[in-house]
Amino acid sequence: RMPVSVPAADRWQRSSAAFSLGFFSLVFSITAFSSSYWCEGTRKVVKPFCTGQSRGDHCIHFNSPDSNNSNAVQYIWETGDDKFVDRKFHAGIWYSCEEIINEEGEKCRSFISLTPAADRGVLWLSIIAELLYIILLLTGAILMTVEMCYYSTVIDGLKINAFSAVVTVLAGLLGMVAHMMYTTVFQMTVNLGPEDWRPHTWDYGWSYRLAWASFACCMAAAVTTINKYTKTILEFKHKRKMLERSLKIKYKFPVH
Repeated sequence: RMPVSVPAADRWQRSSAAFSLGFFSLVFSITAFSSSYWCEGTRKVVKPFCTGQSRGDHCIHFNSPDSNNSNAVQYIWETGDDKFVDRKFHAGIWYSCEEIINEEGEKCRSFISLTPAADRGVLWLSIIAELLYIILLLTGAILMTVEMCYYSTVIDGLKINAFSAVVTVLAGLLGMVAHMMYTTVFQMTVNLGPEDWRPHTWDYGWSYRLAWASFACCMAAAVTTINKYTKTILEFKHKRKMLERSLKIKYKFPVH
């Protein structure tokens, strides 16, 4: 009988798949962490008076020379919903930006300063967890690279494989906790944040989805690594069993 074994090419393929998933997870997490599109939406703000050359629907047209007169202001406030305009905004872990009406560009401010004081500790924990998540992903990717290029004994490769699997699983757990903490903080900021920031409508942006895609790739890399480790161990056990059986047959029926 020929022993059934997992080909070396198959092991290399699994290592490459795990490394690719880990690398994508690392790139996705860094991109999401550094961007400000975790959440996007609009704020309903009162239109300013049209001044100078200002035209269009983003300001209130009023021909009175005394536009600051209280009667004029009262008249404008009673004209209905037309006095409001939707201002787009986007926010991330580090800062929140919103468009400037009748001008090009955006106005940004620190998201940490917008967070209610009671929730800032949770936000900092989320930031620390995100940084640890990225560090562990980088460590896992380095270990996978060493394993793929390490041409010593298979036992050493198995040890590296096991360690990279543990590191990747820990990274995935940290990433999940960090994303959930940020989600909680953002929702609290929507409800209790400054009046001049609270959104009228909002939804999660591409950075938030990218962060969870990073988590999915991380867990897929961990599963692939653990699967490769288990298959290699089973292969060794099978080879040892077949060797023991062949030795028993050899000593039971010695060749003269």
